[in-house]
Amino acid sequence: MRKAKTSSRESKPAKIGVIGLGNMGRGIAGNLIRAGHHVHAWDIADAARKPFAKSATIAEPAPMAAVCRLIFFVVPGSAEIDAMTRGRAGMLAGAKKGLVLYDLTTSDPAYTKKLARRAKARGVHYMDAGMTGGGAKGADDGTMTLMIGGDEKVFKRSRRFLGQIAGALFHVGPSGAGHTMKLVNNMVTHTNFMTACEAAYLAGRAGIELADLIQVINKGNARSYITERRFPDHILSETWDARSRVYNLHKDVGMALDMADRLRAEVKLGRTTHAYLAEAMRRGMQDTDFARIFPDFEKIARKVNK
Repeated sequence: MRKAKTSSRESKPAKIGVIGLGNMGRGIAGNLIRAGHHVHAWDIADAARKPFAKSATIAEPAPMAAVCRLIFFVVPGSAEIDAMTRGRAGMLAGAKKGLVLYDLTTSDPAYTKKLARRAKARGVHYMDAGMTGGGAKGADDGTMTLMIGGDEKVFKRSRRFLGQIAGALFHVGPSGAGHTMKLVNNMVTHTNFMTACEAAYLAGRAGIELADLIQVINKGNARSYITERRFPDHILSETWDARSRVYNLHKDVGMALDMADRLRAEVKLGRTTHAYLAEAMRRGMQDTDFARIFPDFEKIARKVNK
């Protein structure tokens, strides 16, 4: 694994596409626009496209692929990319020579490899790049970390553009490696969240205030991104705005478990985390900001552990 230093130096403007203008995509598109690139933007939702009507070229995926040098997919997952790239009317059919596709989704590495093989057959480079580091705010600020799989030469040629949307770049291996790393990373992150919720529940039963608990943890060895940012910013503040749905966490950990099954790996802590998320889903929280799991944690835990 190699960590590539990002550079703040100006690069020659290029035509770059961003498909998916949700919580993560709009920050990515905004940073590329501010870097001076001619950004082509697309989202299936009119409301998501509207803020970019004046600052970017609104273009559907296939026409975008015909003119752009590089395109970022920031969509729900592989199925959406599959639909956009296949067939005579798909993105690959008329893609610009040498086009590089960066898949920023959280996806099953096996599906990623399938999409990469299809792109390669059309002379298109397909790179998987898992995102971490601050969630939507990290995307807004251009400070997130990318875990990248695929052709290292292609990565080196395109990293100056990546450095304009991320603060740290890691090339971790061949096709699928970036998404593998993302699934492992997310399993740790979401398990940390459940552990912090459980600790807060226990401390609360013992009469310790949540604010005091978090303050002490953050000065000791138990601290994590969850206690340093998620709890202060989104839970103690009572804003409940971590900007990711319970559905997303459930999906991500589920994919990590599927990967573990294929690899015959035991991941019991990950399975426990998934059980808590599954119970939250059963409680109708699939479209709820995941920060709101905390107020219901006691009820969720009782149901899972009974």
